[in-house]
Amino acid sequence: MFSWARRGVPGSMAALLATVMAAVAAEPGHFGYGTVPTPQQIAGWDIDARGDDGVGLPPGSGDVSKGEAVFAEQCAACHGTFGEGEGRFPKLAGGIGTLKDDRPELTVGSYWPFAPTLWDYINRAMPMPAPHTLSADDVYALTAYILSLNNIVPNDFVADRNSLARIKMPNRDNFLWTDPRPDTAAKPCMSACADPGAVKITSTAEGKDLTPRTTGPLDDMRAK
Repeated sequence: MFSWARRGVPGSMAALLATVMAAVAAEPGHFGYGTVPTPQQIAGWDIDARGDDGVGLPPGSGDVSKGEAVFAEQCAACHGTFGEGEGRFPKLAGGIGTLKDDRPELTVGSYWPFAPTLWDYINRAMPMPAPHTLSADDVYALTAYILSLNNIVPNDFVADRNSLARIKMPNRDNFLWTDPRPDTAAKPCMSACADPGAVKITSTAEGKDLTPRTTGPLDDMRAK
């Protein structure tokens, strides 16, 4: 059994230490190190912008003309001069009407539902070699330019926290989807409960060739 007295600690000091240890033990999660983050430190990580209404977008602005210059310097090597994509890097423009094709082109214009999301992604992840190094104005300008490449905004468009939130992207309505399946979750029942015997299996997958037959090495050996 642990004893402060055996270690030469006076009784009054031992009592004080015991009190302190009991107080610390009574505070779950308190380890006695670290500091409370300052608002400035939190702001450095609080960079997300909400897609549907742009909440979280910072002050600043950028137009299509400036965005073209920034794009040529920071983005064109991977995404092409006009957003057509280089090599295996993704396309940013085009693809309208391809979402039902065997190989749909998921570009900003054909697929993305919200314009503020484009700003948010560029801000946190681009350019690929040095993400989160662009100024807010440069990101606004890039967003304006990419939207113009997709004919979503005019060539004199100025992107800012207000104008981006007002844009309706071409594919936005296709993200407004409600699950049509009924709620079949079992609910607690104490009286007037449904008769379990009333549930009947009316159809199965047996014999309907829903899963195509495949052959493997073992099947080939049996065939021989």
